[in-house]
Parts: sequence; structure tokens; C-alpha cells
Amino acid sequence: MRAWVLHPDIKSDQYRRDAVNALAEAIALGEALPDLDVQGGTVVPLPRVHPGMLFGKGKIAELRAQFKAEDIGLVLIDGPVTPVQQRNLEKEWGLKILDRTGLILEIFSDRARTREGVLQVEMAALSYQRTRLVRAWTHLERQRGGLGFVGGPGETQIEADRRAIDDQLARLRKQLSKVVKTRELHRAARAKVPFPVVALVGYTNAGKSTLFNRVTGADVMAKDMLFATLDPTMRRLEIEDGPEVILSDTVGFISDLPTQLVAAFRATLEEVLDADLILHVRDISHAETEEQAKDVMAILADLGVAETAPMLEVWNKADLLDEAGHDAAIAQAQRSDTLHVVSAITGEGVAALLDAITSTLEPDRLRETITVPYTDGKSRAWLFEEGVIEDESADENGYQFTVSWTARQAKQFRSL
Repeated sequence: MRAWVLHPDIKSDQYRRDAVNALAEAIALGEALPDLDVQGGTVVPLPRVHPGMLFGKGKIAELRAQFKAEDIGLVLIDGPVTPVQQRNLEKEWGLKILDRTGLILEIFSDRARTREGVLQVEMAALSYQRTRLVRAWTHLERQRGGLGFVGGPGETQIEADRRAIDDQLARLRKQLSKVVKTRELHRAARAKVPFPVVALVGYTNAGKSTLFNRVTGADVMAKDMLFATLDPTMRRLEIEDGPEVILSDTVGFISDLPTQLVAAFRATLEEVLDADLILHVRDISHAETEEQAKDVMAILADLGVAETAPMLEVWNKADLLDEAGHDAAIAQAQRSDTLHVVSAITGEGVAALLDAITSTLEPDRLRETITVPYTDGKSRAWLFEEGVIEDESADENGYQFTVSWTARQAKQFRSL
């Protein structure tokens, strides 16, 4: 389907982004759907939003002529569109309208592969659809008899539609609860494996999957498109002269994340919540890299992980910087212990990043003396498996061990 993208640049919005970059991102979102043929896009300056139509009458007439000339069948509006605005614009232009939330939902629906991901996206789509049920006067028949003075024509149909959506949401929640229990069992099993989890997070299209593939030798889909990765992928990684870790590749974040998708993000980012280390991957060559980083940190804060988990910042796509920008990035990284400049394409800086992961996950070791009861064979076996025992003796209370371990190992032992 031939599509056109509109970015309303609302002057009264104090939080509005650079219009040119915002339009480019919206076009990339449209191109992420295989069924759409995006013909182009337009920035529409708006002093204020028109409640019923979003745009003014003159601009609507101008765009109608353009869409007819371009044979456009779908208009993507980069921002929120109320149900009334959507209905009125579709009537004026005689074509389908999709706002930013609807478009992201379509992409997620197209990309979700795991059972949990599919259920979460379906729930988000139904919640979104429920808000689109407006009194469109398309259902004039009554659902049941009565005097007719409660509500008007069509309203009973809307209530029936809402009830049907609510019933479907209840069924999906039951299905999802079963899937979540299964995932929790898998996570509990992984917790027994003495490998720390390292999670890659970042704005969509920052190059996380390309970096993941380079260090693990995996073949995760890595394309220059938004939301190329949706379902989380995990691989075991053996770092030379370092620990074995579980590396997790996650869905990319995006600005103005639709509220209906927050739950879906929370589900796919469960691995991040339990991560021992977070790698915040940034596309340092992007014009809005600072704004993207703020969006990522805001979402991590909402998830409750920004303040707790150790984090390394990874400035990716260094190969796309000019010489001056590259030198400035390297100079800044040299002044920081938590910043690394890399190129997942060329491999620049990746070895140093792996060394930083090792030093972060294997900090100074603590020496302690602990007592393990004779009946606790499981804990004793764990200590030998970890190789942390320096000395062993026994008395009437049990085994006396002198151990040298990391804080992470101490925490694992006490959770046994």
C-alpha cells in the first residue's frame, strides 16, 4: 500500500523534537512494515492543534489534493490522533489514517515471534482499539428493546463492542499468566547456573544486534531498520581470560513509547531487570544521540533498573564518525571508566569492551570464613564447583571454610 508520513510540528509543545529528525524516524518506522510503500513525508507546522480535525481546513484541502495526485492509500501521522480526529480526517481524505501508536503496534504485531510477545502485543492492540470506539453512527439497530431515551442510536453497539474486547482481554490475561509462570521457571533454572547476565539495551537501530552477533558469533537478524529485534535473544559467551556470561539482546526503545506497549516492553525486558550488568548501546553518529539516550534512561528508570544495576555506556557506530568526531569521542572515553567507543561493524574497541565487562563482573574478591552444616551438602558442593575455597576444617558445628569470592558469588551462596 502506498503511504505518506505527516509530522505535526506543534509550536505550542515545549517538548517537541527537531521536526526534520522526527520525520526521518517516522518514515523509518513506516518502512519497517513490509506491506507499506512509503512515498515520502511532510512536516506540517501547527501553531496549535485543531480539536476536531488536527489540521486547519486549508492544509487539509492542500493535503487532499497531494494524496490524490500521489495515489496514497494510507497516511501515517507521527503523533497522537484522537478517535474523532481520525474519523474526520478519514472522511475528508477518503483514505485510512494510522497514528504513531497504531503504527508501532502494527510493527510489533508483525515482528513478535514468542508466545508471550504475541499475547502482549495482542493485548496492547485491543486496549488501543477500545479507545477508538467512537459514536460513528454506523450501528443503528438496537441490541435489546427499551424506551430508547437512555443513550442514542449506535451507543448500545459501542457498549457491546467494548464488552467483547474486555472479554477477549480477560482471556488473553489468563493465557499470559500461564506463559509468564513458564518463563519464571526458566529464569529460576538459569539463576542456578553460575553465569552472570549481561543485557544490551538502547534506542532502536543503535546496533545492539550487530554487536551481539560480533561478540557471540550468533546470527540474530540485524538490519538497518527500526525494531529489527523484538523478542529477546540470549547466548552463552566465553570471554577470553574472563568469565562465562549470558548475553541478552533486547528490543530497542523509542521516544514517545505508546502507553499500551509499556507492559509488552516490561515483559520482554525481564532479563534486564535481573541483569548483573547493563550495556547501554548508543548510535553515537546519530544527530539526536543525546535525546535518544535520555529516552532510554527514562524507560529504564520506569522499569526500576536505572539506579540499581551497574552500567557501561557503549558508543557504537564509531566508523560513521568523521575524523574530528571520532577523535573527540575517543578522548572522552579515555577520561571515563564506564564509557567505551566501538564499531560493531569493524570490531574497533570490542576487545577493550570485553575486558571492561570482565573487570566489572569480577571485582575485588572478599575473604570470609563461613560455616556450612554437615547436612547441607548442596551448599558445600556449590562452593567446590565455584572454586572459591582456600581452606577447609571441621568442628562440632559443621564444615569451616575460608573462601575468597566476589560480592556476586556471596549473594548467590546466601540465596541457596
